[in-house]
Amino acid sequence: MWRDIWFLATRTMLMTFRKRSALILYFGLPIIGILGSVLLYGSSGPTELRVGVVNEDSGQQIAEDTVGFVKNLDHVSLVNVSRSELKEQLAASKLDSGLIIDSGFSESVLSGSPDHIAIESVKGAQVTAYMKSMLHGYIDNVSAMGKIAGGDADKFGKLYDQYRSSTFKLTSESVNDTSVTKEMSYQSIGFLLMFMLNSASGLAELMLKHRENRTYYRILSSPINARTYVLANIVVNAIVMVAQIVIALFFMRVVFRLDPGVPIGEMLGILAIFAVVSISLSLVIIAFSKSSGMAGALQNLVIIPTCLLSGCFFPLSIMPETLRRVSDFLPQSWVLQSIEKLQAGETFGSIWFHLSILLAFAVVFFLIATYKFGRNNDTRNFV
Repeated sequence: MWRDIWFLATRTMLMTFRKRSALILYFGLPIIGILGSVLLYGSSGPTELRVGVVNEDSGQQIAEDTVGFVKNLDHVSLVNVSRSELKEQLAASKLDSGLIIDSGFSESVLSGSPDHIAIESVKGAQVTAYMKSMLHGYIDNVSAMGKIAGGDADKFGKLYDQYRSSTFKLTSESVNDTSVTKEMSYQSIGFLLMFMLNSASGLAELMLKHRENRTYYRILSSPINARTYVLANIVVNAIVMVAQIVIALFFMRVVFRLDPGVPIGEMLGILAIFAVVSISLSLVIIAFSKSSGMAGALQNLVIIPTCLLSGCFFPLSIMPETLRRVSDFLPQSWVLQSIEKLQAGETFGSIWFHLSILLAFAVVFFLIATYKFGRNNDTRNFV
């Protein structure tokens, strides 16, 4: 029996992958999914804010120090421009924002009522919020000294000099931000789950195509029985699923250098369990289909919507609470939840419940497919 299964499996793989398009379909698309995630999240890092400065209160120490403070902010580059140049460059998107310091700014800060300063931008608060919040804190500190000095320039000068030469220092240390890499990996796995489901359904659909072109009946005319034929298809599916997982993880880790924050062995184990779920679901689709066209329609009806609701295309956190509850009934969601927990630092043993749910999905799907095959009295059945 096993010899017959292996014979049919090897013949099916040779017939399937003799075309280059099949290699692209089964192994190229997961790699493209990873590349798409890299392009989607790769540009989400910090960008430099281009700020044009119009300083009409030049020569005043407070005004000069304010410009210097903005210049020292992280991810900010300053360009000295005139008012007319500022408007032109903002309109042409050569600058992201503009800082205008009018004459009298230093005196207003000295009096404790800062004025004569404005921030302009055509891109809205998403550009100006960071600089505005930092600048307000600095000006409030300086204006508080002006209030304490009560208009006494000498007293303000002493307070201001002490403030500038303060021995209090803030030291900072940069650490690697792995959040973006984890998001890339998470989304890459989401795309991989969809491609695994599509591949499993496509390979299972071969049984219907073999029936339609009479290949199935020629096989049954040999000593090979229907049960052996179905098991051979399951073996083919399993081999392709494992190859997909290995290739996808190799490209993710080695080629694109994405660290998912999860040991590769644990990731491989979770995806292998989902491969069993994919194969069992594909058999359910075949069991309820009477033609390859009907199987393709059911495949589109089941796979794409469930992947969408499970968070395979975008983070589940942005979805309404009602839809998030629906995702609990979908196997893809349990895979992604398992990966999230492992990325958060939990151990592989702590996700035993998630893995049990995935195995339960596989068992239920296999039982449904077996029941449907057994109840159908059509002589074209596979088992």
